[in-house]
Amino acid sequence: MPILAFSINADMKHSGLILLATLIIVTCKNKTVQPEKPVFTPPVDYEIATMWADSIVNLMTIDEKISFIGGDRIFFTTAIPRLNIPAVMMTDATQGVHLREQFHQYKYEKVLPKSTAFPSPILLASTWNRSLARQYAQAIGEECKAGGIAILLGPGMNIYRISQCGRNFEYFGEDPFLASRMIENYVTGLQSTGTIATLKHFVANNSDFFRRKSNSVVDERTLHEIYTRAFKAGIDAGAMAVMTSYNPLNGEWCSQSSYVIDTLLRQDLGFKGLVMTDWWAVYDGEKVIKSGQDLEMPYRIATENAKQLLDSNKITGLHINRMVKSILTSLYAMQSFGRKPDTSLFSTFEKHEEIALQVAREGIVLLRNENQLLPLKAEIKNILLTGQFINHNAFGGGSGFVKGYNQLTLQSSLECEFGEKLVVDKNPGDEEIRSADAVILSIGTLDSEGWDRPFDLPDSTEHLVQRITGLNPNTIVVVNSGSGVNMSGWNTKAGAILFAWYGGQTGNKAVAEIISGKVNPSGKLPVTIEKDFKDSPGYGYVPEGEELYYDWNEHNEKLHPVFDIVYKEGIFIGYRWYDKKLIEPLYPFGFGLSYTTFSYSNLRTSAGSLRIGDPLAVSFTITNTGNVFGSETAQLYIHDQDSEYSRPVKELKGFEKISMGPGESKQIIIVLDAMDFSYWHPEQKDWYAEPGNFTVMIGSSSARIELSKEIELMK
Repeated sequence: MPILAFSINADMKHSGLILLATLIIVTCKNKTVQPEKPVFTPPVDYEIATMWADSIVNLMTIDEKISFIGGDRIFFTTAIPRLNIPAVMMTDATQGVHLREQFHQYKYEKVLPKSTAFPSPILLASTWNRSLARQYAQAIGEECKAGGIAILLGPGMNIYRISQCGRNFEYFGEDPFLASRMIENYVTGLQSTGTIATLKHFVANNSDFFRRKSNSVVDERTLHEIYTRAFKAGIDAGAMAVMTSYNPLNGEWCSQSSYVIDTLLRQDLGFKGLVMTDWWAVYDGEKVIKSGQDLEMPYRIATENAKQLLDSNKITGLHINRMVKSILTSLYAMQSFGRKPDTSLFSTFEKHEEIALQVAREGIVLLRNENQLLPLKAEIKNILLTGQFINHNAFGGGSGFVKGYNQLTLQSSLECEFGEKLVVDKNPGDEEIRSADAVILSIGTLDSEGWDRPFDLPDSTEHLVQRITGLNPNTIVVVNSGSGVNMSGWNTKAGAILFAWYGGQTGNKAVAEIISGKVNPSGKLPVTIEKDFKDSPGYGYVPEGEELYYDWNEHNEKLHPVFDIVYKEGIFIGYRWYDKKLIEPLYPFGFGLSYTTFSYSNLRTSAGSLRIGDPLAVSFTITNTGNVFGSETAQLYIHDQDSEYSRPVKELKGFEKISMGPGESKQIIIVLDAMDFSYWHPEQKDWYAEPGNFTVMIGSSSARIELSKEIELMK
């Protein structure tokens, strides 16, 4: 019998659908049930926390209140000793605990001497595995708890708009639906340890090119459909904090914008927790205090004049009280005050390494495998290893950097798999390259917060790949990067391409296991990789006459005038853009190869027509038609055939990752609700499910639709 992967929306009440689901479940001896969307509840009830916060606010002097709305010592909230309110520690970032040098003066390194370097979040998104996202974040939360850290300054979750953004490695890809499902599990996993999740950076911070001066010009529909969906998912999952971004949005800096914080975040998205600025991100104390912002980090700089603003009646005591109350409520609800290091959790670090390794195993994407070069066959005797990242690991920099421990290099990992078959040479000659049975070439980029990097590889790297792939067609190119790179010049010359992202401290072991065949790759791209950056919807964002820079360049950023980045593509980013413009990318969203093959069949829907608000069950079967065990991620897209406003050719609205042995079949059921058919109506300023005909599509990627069926949505 097929095994059932089943998703039921909490609002499902249609009796016919319940009957269908019940019948299917009854007939399955072995069933797996996909859980409903996860929701976290803080340990202290919000009402109780609010009452406590009110009582503390009433006891505080105005000077204490004003001091409390700014940070202290870079990564702490301000203590109020008179009222026994201790400082609360926070730390970066999404892919592990960043051990800052600033902490040393507070003897922090004696409390948490090490932290696990997990794979980058974009690699995590490539797993398309909700459960792994939860485990990953829970492990990070346990390390925070081990060090007495109460607030993690992550997850980072800005949408991948352009491949050149230096912080893409910290985020979860181009699609808001995929990002949402990963984020809600990240939030609940992290906060299950008592560690606060901070959703960042709100909002439309999709480039690090002079990020404090780049004014994102985005229409309201695009904000709701693309750039706030993952934030909404994190909020609905119970995230306790949000960090606003550096950039202006439509002319006002996000961290001091009433529209961004009070209207968009608090009213439209329903967030009621702690809002903090990014570090040194605000300029006007009056605007900050009136905007709905709570906490200026790392210190009170813009709000240093709060007392004068009060005395001149430009703000009121109610403004300050609201900020203080919000901070107190969130921290009390999570029992953050007085959090002590729990060194017993050091015993969990070995488990954390295993989770990190599994994420890499499932997230590395096999893009090309000509003539089934991979896995390398037993008869291959001479394997040449060369390239950039042989004895040191690639990583992302800035606040997202995590040093890690027990670093596994590519050389050591491959030696474990292939022993004396492996020959290492950083500068091989032409004959050595030609004579190798296979070449493993490791290349990549070192992306970072603070600047964007070119889509094109450096000339030296490009020449190296061109030379080696030209000399030996059995070259396996391992790409280590935080986002897509230009592979068009050598893509068809390479025998195989593994997109390894940034694998953290254990990622190279996963690369070696995939090359040897111990692990069957199952990663799927969470982004589209274009042939040329000119094909990108964000092409042309760098002001005319300027070019990308390297390193922080803070002096020039201060001098640089504010400039507009116009999101002229609107909702059409990523695969939506390439579909609309009929541009063929190098590799499409959702793409990834396996060492086995899968077939799709038996697409059924619970109804051919349904009323708006009724759920729709979509079922289909996947069969492993190959000879080895493998995992496949089935993707469900919808297409609105005739809409009042332009909509994408397809939009991801469901996915399920399943594992199967040779010849095994599994039945998948995904349930769609009204939101899955809706778009943000510019005039109604609300979500709207428009009656009409829709196509439900099942695919192995956004560019490979295996099954489709039309349904009608009625009033």
